[in-house]
Amino acid sequence: MKSESGAPIQGVLFDIDDTLVDLETAMGRTLHHVGADTLAHLTEAEWAEYKQLYTQDPHGYYDEYLAGKLSFVEQRLHRARHAQAAFLAEPLEGEAAVRWNNAYEAILPLHFEPYDDVIPVLDELDRQGIPYGAVSNNVHDYQRAKLDKAGLQRVAALVGIDAVGVAKPDPAIYLEGARRLGTEPSRTLYVGDNPVLDAEGADAAGLVGVWLDRRGGQETTSVRRRITTLTDVLRIMQGIR
Repeated sequence: MKSESGAPIQGVLFDIDDTLVDLETAMGRTLHHVGADTLAHLTEAEWAEYKQLYTQDPHGYYDEYLAGKLSFVEQRLHRARHAQAAFLAEPLEGEAAVRWNNAYEAILPLHFEPYDDVIPVLDELDRQGIPYGAVSNNVHDYQRAKLDKAGLQRVAALVGIDAVGVAKPDPAIYLEGARRLGTEPSRTLYVGDNPVLDAEGADAAGLVGVWLDRRGGQETTSVRRRITTLTDVLRIMQGIR
């Protein structure tokens, strides 16, 4: 693929959660494990609703964490309380909250896995000699451990929010990713599952933003480049838009 200037793309940066690593599935399996006793009465449909409430975070508690209003554990517990409100008799407070969080933290990494399309894409980038890395809206060490647990140790360049003290969509965090790859921002792809934080944010920072719409069918009028599988990154790099 060529950049807006017509020059070839030099490198690729990826978001991590729900782009490289299937975090939504990992969360769902963990919630089922941790709630096996207290939520044993849920029907299959209620389990699906419960998991969706937690993973989709409709109240934006993770955004409050990024803004410094909640700790990482606090945002997780707020999401759990909201999701469980309609289903659980025992509230997640005090020792119950501590036990729940400890169990969740222990189980979640056991389910970190890459999507099926990740390894083939990274293999092809390696074959072509194109450097790649990740930029994430979480701290470096937590995301480093996540990538390693998912078998993605090869994603060596990693920028977390603690690297530059800001989160996406601040331009500085994307630019730090390009700096670490040694690529020009305007010749660097940034691929992620969030149309605003990933595609639009990267574009605004001067990179080439690509929205990975894994669910398909989502509507947005402002994103310029949309794909439905990571494999399409390779098609984009071959000049197919």
